[in-house]
Amino acid sequence: MALRDRLILNDSQWARMAPHIIGDERSRGTSGQDNRRFVEAVLWIVRTGAPWRDLPEAFGHWNSVFRRFSRWSTKGIWHRIFAAMAEDPDFEYLILDSTIVRAHQHAAGGKKGAADQALGRSRGGWSTKIHLAVRGLGCPVRIALTAGQRGDAPQAAALLGKDRPGFVLADTAYDADHFRAAIAEAGAIAVIPNNPSRATKLDLDEAVYEERHLVECCFSRLKHFRRVATRYEKTAQNYLAVVLLAATMLWLR
Repeated sequence: MALRDRLILNDSQWARMAPHIIGDERSRGTSGQDNRRFVEAVLWIVRTGAPWRDLPEAFGHWNSVFRRFSRWSTKGIWHRIFAAMAEDPDFEYLILDSTIVRAHQHAAGGKKGAADQALGRSRGGWSTKIHLAVRGLGCPVRIALTAGQRGDAPQAAALLGKDRPGFVLADTAYDADHFRAAIAEAGAIAVIPNNPSRATKLDLDEAVYEERHLVECCFSRLKHFRRVATRYEKTAQNYLAVVLLAATMLWLR
């Protein structure tokens, strides 16, 4: 099968990504060899979920591609590309949620230990939790990882960031006074169902809350990328890079 049959990016998508890539003719020193082929190689791995050793030879030697992928993760290049694609000021809603991803047995055993690699015990074994903030367009704008057993509310303020949406939507796991206060400080309206333990019940705009399905749809689309749906990476840094690249593709479609 020819290399062109394995490609994911079209010319217009690559044109949007290319200005945020390092190691091209604009950079001092040695330029990276064929940036587009390299990004396509990583996308092939992220999409198929295949082991790095099974990368088709047409993309280059698997170990060279993997080491370059890890270097870009360390330098924050994947995050920079994602952030550039997600710069869309047109939003009214910010929707928060999380999902638990099962970790493959090969993901355990990182040098710094499970506690430092967003791995933890939850129902079903080792897992990682992806925390997501999605704008009204249904695409992610902020992503964080924790161990699978961690709660949602402690991550909420970081997901809110400096955004100033009209409404912040989330499920009952986010019904905490400190988060509602952060939403109010941002000038937004909290659309969060009451936790059963809350003594004084607060109003909920049920019509707006129906838009929360957008974050569920976003998770579904992210998990079409098999290396997102199952965590194989030993380090949280590399797994986050995988999720960021998949999220970038959602903005490019």
